[in-house]
Amino acid sequence: MRITDRILDAMGLQTKALDASTWPADLLAAPTLAGVSVTPETALSVPAVANAVALISGAVGALPLALYRTEGQGKVEAVDHPAFDVVTDQANDWTSSSALRTQLAIDAMLHGDGFALANRLPNGEIFELIRLMPGSVTVLYNPATGEPVYHWNPAPGASTLGNTAQATIAASAEPAREFTYSDVIHITPPLSVNGITGLSPIQHAREAIGLALVLEQYAARLFGNGARPSGVLTAPPGVRADAIDRMKISWQASHGAGNSGRTAVLESGVKFEQLALASTDAQFLEMRQFAIVEIARAFGVSPVMIGDASRATWSNAEQYNRQFLTYSLAPWLRGFEAAYRRVTLAPEERRSYSIAFDTSDLLRGDSAARGEFIAKMRASGVMTANEARAFEDLPAHAEGDSLINPFTQSGKPTGSAAPQDKAAQ
Repeated sequence: MRITDRILDAMGLQTKALDASTWPADLLAAPTLAGVSVTPETALSVPAVANAVALISGAVGALPLALYRTEGQGKVEAVDHPAFDVVTDQANDWTSSSALRTQLAIDAMLHGDGFALANRLPNGEIFELIRLMPGSVTVLYNPATGEPVYHWNPAPGASTLGNTAQATIAASAEPAREFTYSDVIHITPPLSVNGITGLSPIQHAREAIGLALVLEQYAARLFGNGARPSGVLTAPPGVRADAIDRMKISWQASHGAGNSGRTAVLESGVKFEQLALASTDAQFLEMRQFAIVEIARAFGVSPVMIGDASRATWSNAEQYNRQFLTYSLAPWLRGFEAAYRRVTLAPEERRSYSIAFDTSDLLRGDSAARGEFIAKMRASGVMTANEARAFEDLPAHAEGDSLINPFTQSGKPTGSAAPQDKAAQ
C-alpha cells in the first residue's frame, strides 16, 4: 500500500475515480434538445467542428517543440539531454513527435483528455512516448492532495469512447496497470470542471453541435427532395378518399426525390398548388451561420479561421493570425509545455532546462512586417545577420556573426585616429 493510501485510510478517506459517475448528468452522451446525440464521431460530421479540431491540432503538431538548456542570459538546444529526441524528433519508432502532439490534441478536444505514457530505461531515462487510448485510461485522484493516478486498462472495446472501436486490442496486450503523474503526459483543454480532467469543447457545446447536425440533416433532406417543400393537391368535390390516397402515392412516386421537374399529369380535375420555400421566414440560413459562430466560440477560435470569411479582409488577415496565436493556441501550447516538462525533466533539472514551442512560423505570413521586424532586431543589436538569415531559412554567411548595426557602421576602423607623420607636417 502506498504511503498516500495509508494516510487516507487513517483519515477515513479513500482514493476516488474520475469516471462517468462524477460528471453532471447533462454532460453525458444523452440526446440533445434537438433530438440527436453528440459523440466524437457525430461531432466530426459537422464541418465546422472538424475544421476547428484540425486547425488547433495541426498547429500544435506543426510548431517545433524543443528542449533547451540555459546558458548565461540565453538558451541553446540541449541535444545531449536523454529526452531530446523523444521531445523534438521521434516519440517512438513508429510515431514522430509532431504526430503524437497532433493526436494528443485531437484526443483532448474530442474526449476531454489526451494521454501518452513515458517508457523508461532501468536508469530512469525516457526512450519513448506511447499514446494511450482515451477510453482505456481512468484518472484516479487523492481527495486530500489532489494527486492524480492513471489506471490503464487496454481491454477490448475500451479503445474509444464511441460505439465503435477504431483499433483492435492485440491478444498479447499487457494487463491493467497504474502510473503516477510523472510517467503520463496528460493533455487537457483549457476548460475543466474538477481541475484534473478536461472538458472537451464538444461536451460544453453539445447543444450547438446538435443544432448544427439537425440543420445539416434538414438541408440534406430538403435538397434530396428537389429543394422544394410539399405541395397541395386540390381535388374537386365528390372525389372518394381512396382515390385521393392513390393519387398522393402516385404523385410522390413520380415527382419525389430525384424526379422533381418532370411533367405532371393530373386526373379528375385535380389541381397542384406549390408551396413557396419559407427558408427566409424560418431564418434557416441565419441559424446555420449562427451555429458556426457558436462552435467557433466553443473551440476558442475566430469564425474566420474555420472558413467563415464573411468578415475577413486582406487588411485584417494578419491580425486574425495573431489573435489565433495569442488567445486560441497559447493555452494549448502552455499546457503541452507544462505536461512535457513535468514528465521528461527531473525536478532538479527544471532550473537549467526548459521545453518550449517556437511560434515564429505563425508570424511569418506578412513579408513586409517580417522584414521590418528583422531590420529592427538587427539595428538594435539583438540579432546577428546569420540569425536573421536562419529566420528566413538561408545559409549562414562567413561574416554574419557580428551584432554591429549595419545601418550605422561605415566600414572604417573604429577607435582613435592614426597619428600623422611628423615629417609631413
